[in-house]
Amino acid sequence: AYDTHAALLHLACNPEDTLRLVTTNFDRMFHAAAKHTKQKFHAYTAPMLPIPKNSRWNGLVYLHGRLPEEPDDTALNRLVVTSGDFGLAYLTERWAARFVSELFRNYVVCFVGYSINDPVLRYMMDALAADRMLGEVTPQAWALGDCEPGQEHRKTIEWEAKGVTPILYEVPAGSHDHSALYQTLHAWADTYCDDIQGKERIVDNYALKNPSDSTAQNDFVGRMLWALSDKSGLPAKRFADFNPVPSLDWLLEAFSDEHFQHSDLARWLRRYLNDPRLIIWIAQREGPLPSRNYSPLSA
Repeated sequence: AYDTHAALLHLACNPEDTLRLVTTNFDRMFHAAAKHTKQKFHAYTAPMLPIPKNSRWNGLVYLHGRLPEEPDDTALNRLVVTSGDFGLAYLTERWAARFVSELFRNYVVCFVGYSINDPVLRYMMDALAADRMLGEVTPQAWALGDCEPGQEHRKTIEWEAKGVTPILYEVPAGSHDHSALYQTLHAWADTYCDDIQGKERIVDNYALKNPSDSTAQNDFVGRMLWALSDKSGLPAKRFADFNPVPSLDWLLEAFSDEHFQHSDLARWLRRYLNDPRLIIWIAQREGPLPSRNYSPLSA
């Protein structure tokens, strides 16, 4: 019953075991999941919220309050439930808006379990839009969003209009079947928790597949590229040593496609900039970059 909450708790921990997770639910399901998996964390309950910056936040934030274990009128009165509560939290007292603004200013955020018209999402994105109008530059926001077959383009436009990039999963027309989301979170958490072994398992699972069979709903080529990019080189060695030898189509198709853009440079290089073994191999170069105030980086 707590598998999805346990998966989110694992996914929200970085390699240093720092937890950064925000929920707008009032229930205590995360505490029950943590007890089941023997995971410990600190909880912040509204309106006493942390400052969401890298060095100051480690725990689970109940942005709209949390139900107390025992009857407690003070805790119940702090729950953000009614329109008046939202107005106080985001517009008048603005403690929730300040938290959300700092959150989007300092972190890449991924929404899980929100619909495009969710009032909570609207309040959050309105607070973010106000900051952007003042010239604030914020990292990309993402959302795991449901989508009926054939509606991908429309859904993408709706999400992007809110300043959020969607990662769509399919829901059969007329149903409320979100099993694809739950299965994705569980598989993602299992791979993430297993670290190198999880990435090597991806190589084992897909090395002998034809990369042309990869689809938007089952993008195993993307998973393979992610696994092979591990800085340890162990998943790549696993692929190189694979027996029988994987199809040449991996080299001719999947590995030769231009999957990444300039905006991905920071994501790929951030892990290596402090590594004395850093070597940069420029396989393609159209010409020199235009003259700007770039910090020099030699290879």
